Amino acid sequence: IERPMGFFLHVPFPGSDVLRALPCYMELLRDLALYDVVGFQTQRDLSAFHDCITQPEIGGSVGDDGRVSAFNRTFLTEVFPIGIDVEDCASLARNNMKHSKVKRLAKIVADRKLIIGVDRLDYSKGLELKFRAFEALLSRYPSVRGRVSFMQIAPPTRTGVRTYDTIREKLEQAAGNINGRYTDIDWLPIRYLNQAYDREVLMSLYRLAKSGLVTPIRDGMNLVAKEYVASQDPEDPGMLVLSKLAGASSELTSAILVNPYDRNGVADGIQSAIEMPIAERRERHEDMIRILRKNDIHTWCERFIALLTAAQRKPA
Repeated sequence: IERPMGFFLHVPFPGSDVLRALPCYMELLRDLALYDVVGFQTQRDLSAFHDCITQPEIGGSVGDDGRVSAFNRTFLTEVFPIGIDVEDCASLARNNMKHSKVKRLAKIVADRKLIIGVDRLDYSKGLELKFRAFEALLSRYPSVRGRVSFMQIAPPTRTGVRTYDTIREKLEQAAGNINGRYTDIDWLPIRYLNQAYDREVLMSLYRLAKSGLVTPIRDGMNLVAKEYVASQDPEDPGMLVLSKLAGASSELTSAILVNPYDRNGVADGIQSAIEMPIAERRERHEDMIRILRKNDIHTWCERFIALLTAAQRKPA
């Protein structure tokens, strides 16, 4: 008996007009049709795939149950938003607040409000746009100068590849430019850290921050956004500022959702986050944590395996 095969796409799926730009786009769709279950992060991605598979030159069809018929095969398509281990994140965040690195940062930040970003050094993360949005915050809201600190952790990736080296250079220039303009004797606006940190340290750094700034220009899901929410103290949670172009925005609708290309809009979102009353922060956090627990990593795994196990192989 042939075993069913599944495929999960963790990145966004393009619309038909974009996919057609690839000379081999039909071969890609044909290859996906060989699986019994094809999973996507969001409904937006699933709809894009359905649009591609039903184009006239493909001739596929989609049933009400999500089953797709194309290339002489019938297979199941579904949304499986990948999650995190919520309780593990919360436990790590609570239990490592006395870690030396966390204590050092807490001492440096003192009574200022910490804004944190954690992203791979990658073009899809929109890091330079994020820096310029923080610059817009300082320009549009002079009262926050000296009262907030932005720390961006960006571990290096693909070292030696010119495109990624250029991203790093632009970020260093942007950070230097902004700090040069706004730094005071006892205040450094941006702390840009081009290095990786252990998971337990990161979770506690999230908990220390009053705002998590997650503004990729395109992302399948973005688990940093979910980890930030899970790491918060429910009695005094920080607020997530999240890109509408990240898959996580379809679940975390109680975050402050922004367009990463709109620097003034992102600046306004950060301002709303750091000034939000505690009652509203608690209410939004409760809503987001409920969703994270409902769609955690265990649920993702169980749903995908269950559908895959139940799938019936069709001859190619």
